[in-house]
Amino acid sequence: MLQQMLGFLINFFAVNPDILEMLLAWFLALIFGAIWLACYRPPLLAKPWLWAVLAGGAILAPIAIAITAYPLSSLISLVLGSVWSRETLLQWAMLASVPSMYLYALVREGFKLVPVVIYWWRNGRNIEPKLGLAAGAVSGAGFSILESQWTLNYIFASGWSWENVQMYGLVALGGFWETFFVLGTQIASCALAGWGLAKGWGWQFYLLGAFVYFFSSYSYVLMSKELITGVQAEFFIAAWALIATGVVLWLREKKSQA
Repeated sequence: MLQQMLGFLINFFAVNPDILEMLLAWFLALIFGAIWLACYRPPLLAKPWLWAVLAGGAILAPIAIAITAYPLSSLISLVLGSVWSRETLLQWAMLASVPSMYLYALVREGFKLVPVVIYWWRNGRNIEPKLGLAAGAVSGAGFSILESQWTLNYIFASGWSWENVQMYGLVALGGFWETFFVLGTQIASCALAGWGLAKGWGWQFYLLGAFVYFFSSYSYVLMSKELITGVQAEFFIAAWALIATGVVLWLREKKSQA
């Protein structure tokens, strides 16, 4: 398993051997991240240390993905398999998947929050909630941009081309749509947790931020049980990203008016 993790980390940036497609994946990920991050207007020039928070979130992204994909996933499968049969897990998938998916969200949110906590600690554990929110958004952006380029590289490596759009219409752009809105959710969840940390409600908003990410991911379970279609899942993810972002921006503006 350790060898698998190391191999994943080594090949994280080499998912797609096509250099042009790899550069395009990076370009799109950066554009997607910049669009969402601009909504939060983080003071990157006034607070240069926020660039370190951004870099920290980016560095931790492949590590968090590797941990959830290998040891954590294997451990959860082992535990669930020792308690229930495969048939029972399939029958009760909508409930059985909740603890594991939320645990994944906790791990990812925890990694995203590490740079924010360091920034908060460095500032004497006393920063304005608006700054805590901005730090969370910045760390979430760094994390999600790295994850998005990885996802987009897989889309291109799977053989995607403009011919797909000509054949299947806008449905062929579903992977890009989903990546864009998942990225927005990642930023919003960490921004929310950063705001809570600055307000003195660190662990409570850490759990809430993880829920924001989990709720979006749960659409895959609904789709696997054929309760919603793939297109409906894409709109579900988009709607949740917009709702989460709207709530966090409301907190930001509410504080600025206080």
